[in-house]
Amino acid sequence: MTENKSRTWQLNRQINVSVLIQLLFLASLIVGSWVNLQRQLDLLGHDVKLLLASQKDFQQRIESLQAKSISYEYRLRAIEKHISEADMANESF
Repeated sequence: MTENKSRTWQLNRQINVSVLIQLLFLASLIVGSWVNLQRQLDLLGHDVKLLLASQKDFQQRIESLQAKSISYEYRLRAIEKHISEADMANESF
């Protein structure tokens, strides 16, 4: 009978203070990590909002520059046309 008892596992049901402290420490680490993660997610959300606003402003500036570029291109074409017509008029005299 003693051989049979020594070969089986026995579960000690005692919970001592060190186990409770370890469990509390583990729980506090989990909660702290969760709070830190939530804070970082909030900061990331704020940064993304700022980035989107900056991108919108940049896009508006690009569209404005594109419109100016098209306007200048038409003006240059008109000037070139006027110059070429003036050159042809001068050559005919």
